[in-house]
Amino acid sequence: MVQIEEQKYGLKVTLSESFTLEDFKQFEQSLINRTHQVHRPDLLLDLSCLEDFTLDMAWEQMRFVRAHEHDFGRVAVVVNDIWMKVGAHISNLLTAQHAKFFDTVPMAQNWLDKDS
Repeated sequence: MVQIEEQKYGLKVTLSESFTLEDFKQFEQSLINRTHQVHRPDLLLDLSCLEDFTLDMAWEQMRFVRAHEHDFGRVAVVVNDIWMKVGAHISNLLTAQHAKFFDTVPMAQNWLDKDS
């Protein structure tokens, strides 16, 4: 499931339970739309309640990030599961977009709000 909220810096995206290809398509369209409203929008990605994701979604995410890695600003990732954190770090290695990782949403929000 995906919940997307517009913020002054860009988007806050919360992923919970399972993240499917359909959820990713909604996420992708919201990000593209936001680039038309905010130049290089920042992104807060909250994975702290994510339990699972599908392989087709993971492949689509890699394709999207590589195609749009210069369209977005800073990326703050909230994750507390060690395997999700490892996966996020591996994804970081495969793109020019380098995320900053946080333990809580308020910490990530403060980092993004600080310079926007």
